[in-house]
Amino acid sequence: MVLLALDTSTPLVSVALHDDGLVIDAATSEQPMKHGEQLAPMIAAALERVGAIRQDVTAVAAGVGPGPFTGLRVGLVTARTLGLALDIPVYGACSLDVLALRAVDHGVKEPFLATIDARRKELFWASYDEEGRRVDGPHVDRPGELPDLLVAGAGPVLYPGEFGRTAGPEGPDAATLAMAVAEERLELMDPEPIYLRRPDATVPGPPKKVS
Repeated sequence: MVLLALDTSTPLVSVALHDDGLVIDAATSEQPMKHGEQLAPMIAAALERVGAIRQDVTAVAAGVGPGPFTGLRVGLVTARTLGLALDIPVYGACSLDVLALRAVDHGVKEPFLATIDARRKELFWASYDEEGRRVDGPHVDRPGELPDLLVAGAGPVLYPGEFGRTAGPEGPDAATLAMAVAEERLELMDPEPIYLRRPDATVPGPPKKVS
């Protein structure tokens, strides 16, 4: 069973392939904020590196956020399209949960917060116990409004002066997502995005009447 995992909840695109208990390929984009241009070529390149074709993929797992509107839309539309085209299951997982498991795998051994950049000087966050199980969230708040716990993820990178204790990776990745889905370490969800707030780009309202 070849599982394709992808995450587009952060400025970088992450793709991985999992087969027979192992992550057989993983890649993260080098250019931020280019989800639409990079995701499909990265998937094709990953399959090529392992000598597989798209029809070899038997399931897709995608991070559902929370994250910025555009990036999540690209990732989840791609995942659902592949699912329909190949007639295979598509699983969603909270990207903060993926980040939390990655933090535990990196040695975090106490309750902590996982954070993802929400822009507008805010962070998406959730709190976790020492085993990476979500206790609260997800939420979106300014850095100074988060609980006083160890912090992993984007928060320490973007706002280093706001947090006293930090550890763990900067973000979720598709390799952790793939392993966690295969090992049933994650709560699986429908492949629908978690936005927590309205997108930055909105449809204009009707024109005002000229008085």
